[in-house]
Amino acid sequence: MTAFLTSLGLVALAEMGDKTQLLALMLATRFRQPWAVVGGILAATLVNHVLTAVVGIEVGGLVAGDWLKWGLGAAFVVMGGWTLIPDKLDGDDKSDARQGQSAFITTAISFFLVEMGDKTQLATLALAAQFKDLLWVSAGTVVGMMLADVPVVFLGERLTRLIPAEKMRIGAAVLFILQGAAILLGW
Repeated sequence: MTAFLTSLGLVALAEMGDKTQLLALMLATRFRQPWAVVGGILAATLVNHVLTAVVGIEVGGLVAGDWLKWGLGAAFVVMGGWTLIPDKLDGDDKSDARQGQSAFITTAISFFLVEMGDKTQLATLALAAQFKDLLWVSAGTVVGMMLADVPVVFLGERLTRLIPAEKMRIGAAVLFILQGAAILLGW
C-alpha cells in the first residue's frame, strides 16, 4: 500500500502545471468531448506507465545495493529541481485535431507521445525501481495522473484560478526532494 500511496501522491503533484496537464486542457477545449478525452488520457497513461514500471523493476533488479540507493536518491532530488521549472507546450501545436479525427484516439496518441521522457514517466521508473511492485506503482501513478488531469478536462481554467500551479509545483518539488533524501539516508 505504501508503493501505491507514494506513487499516487508524487505523480499527482508532479503533474500540476505539467505539459500533459496543459495538453489535457487544450484537448478538452478543442474537442468539447470530456469523456472521450478522459478515456484517451487513461488509455495512454495505463500503457505508458505499466511499460515504464516494467523497465523500472528490471533496472532496479540489475543495479545492486548502494548503486541503486544513490541513483534513486539522486534521481528524486533532480526530479524535485526539475519540478520547479514550469512546463509549456512547445512551439507549434503538433497535436491539432483534424476534422473527423476521434477525440479519444487523438488524446491517447498525443498523451502517450508527450509523456515520453516526462518527469511523471521518470518518477514512475524510479518508483518501480525502488518498490519493485508493478501493480501498486502502476496503479498509483495512473490514479495520480487521473486525479491531476480529469478535473482540468471538466473544469479547465476555473480550476487553475483556485489552485495556483506555482504552489503545486513547489509542493511536488519538496516531496520529490524529501523522497530522495529518505532513500539516501536509508529511511
